[in-house]
Amino acid sequence: MKKNVFIVGLDAFNLEKLKRLPKGNECNFYPALDITDIRGVEEFNIPELIDKAVKNIEKVGKTVDGITAYYDFPATDLVPILAEKFNVPGPSLESILKCENKYWSRLEQQKVIPGNIPQFQAFDPFEDDVYEKIALLAPFWIKPIKSFRSFLAFKINDERQFQEAMAQMRENIGYLEEPFNHLMKYYGMPDEISTMNASAIAESPITGSQCTIEGYVFNGRVVVYGVVDSVREGDRSSFARYEYPSLLPLEVQHRMIDVGRDAIKQIGLDNSAFNIEFFYNQTFDEAFLLEINPRISQAHTDIFEKVHGYSHLQIMLDLALGRKPLNMERKGKFSRAGNFMLRTYEPGTVKLTPSEEQLKTVAGAFPGTIIKPRVKPGQKLEELTGQDSYSYELANIFIGGRDQSDIIEKYDKILEMVTFEVEKDPEAQLF
Repeated sequence: MKKNVFIVGLDAFNLEKLKRLPKGNECNFYPALDITDIRGVEEFNIPELIDKAVKNIEKVGKTVDGITAYYDFPATDLVPILAEKFNVPGPSLESILKCENKYWSRLEQQKVIPGNIPQFQAFDPFEDDVYEKIALLAPFWIKPIKSFRSFLAFKINDERQFQEAMAQMRENIGYLEEPFNHLMKYYGMPDEISTMNASAIAESPITGSQCTIEGYVFNGRVVVYGVVDSVREGDRSSFARYEYPSLLPLEVQHRMIDVGRDAIKQIGLDNSAFNIEFFYNQTFDEAFLLEINPRISQAHTDIFEKVHGYSHLQIMLDLALGRKPLNMERKGKFSRAGNFMLRTYEPGTVKLTPSEEQLKTVAGAFPGTIIKPRVKPGQKLEELTGQDSYSYELANIFIGGRDQSDIIEKYDKILEMVTFEVEKDPEAQLF
């Protein structure tokens, strides 16, 4: 009999990958919530989302064998709530919130890996003279205590930049802060964390090569099965691509894995996938933990599939069903893969995106390539949600190849074959 698995934030792109998993044909996949319920929305009403998810699950009228998610807030946060209600495996809500509350997470990390995290300080962006109250010397980064995809993250070089960032933060921070605080307070997290006025965090800068370790915890045992490089746009803070497998020295990768394992154990995450973002500073030979996400990275599903023959959604699925995940062997069609993020750095209105004919031509010329536009004609870039503070993401382009030079060469050729046209808006500006 097939297992019935409910996904919080199910989308067509990853549904196809779920069906192609080695054990995908053993399962029926249903949306506890659809992707349109959690992305591109004006607000997150947590009680309504929980109620809708429960009704969607009950409406299917079948046994519930697993509930899981591969998207960030609020999907990851709803999984433990729904898993408890339907009595299926899942992590604790407290451990999820300890990962996602950037200040609380740093406090826990500080207990076990103090040498692998930056200096940090929580602050209230609505407080008077807040710049003078931050003890860190510029430059430093500021971000909401709850954020994703670098939402409202700013690098601060001086007080003028800080005040400009505060204007944006004060206007928009409630989008994630209010629903996240509902979870913190309603579900009884510690008062010193859930009732604090501070809703943002300042951190000293960490630099170097950035990567993400992908792993899981099953019955208390922490396992890492892949390391992905996060390559930035020149001297910019935005990502150019995710590339897999990592080109960092194995010794460095193992050191980061050890650091990540200590942090995960301290937080108490169990029966869950995770990904941890790191910086490795080659000059000082130091690894710094940036943040912990209690889920697989769905941005990596295709590049894992290209290298392994199937995506790490299999890890997520096994955990949701209470099974120990099997080792991921490299049986894919490619030895290297990249998720390239096509970006623009100026506001404007989208005029053209690739035609079906262009997409078919690319697929024929470079088998396995997937172009996933993130915009549509007529959209104003400044109205897009979930963007970082310095760029707009137009598309994801997933490419497999022999080595790094091969996938980069393919990417350059693909850009000549597809059309993305944006009419610039001289009145609007990014940070």
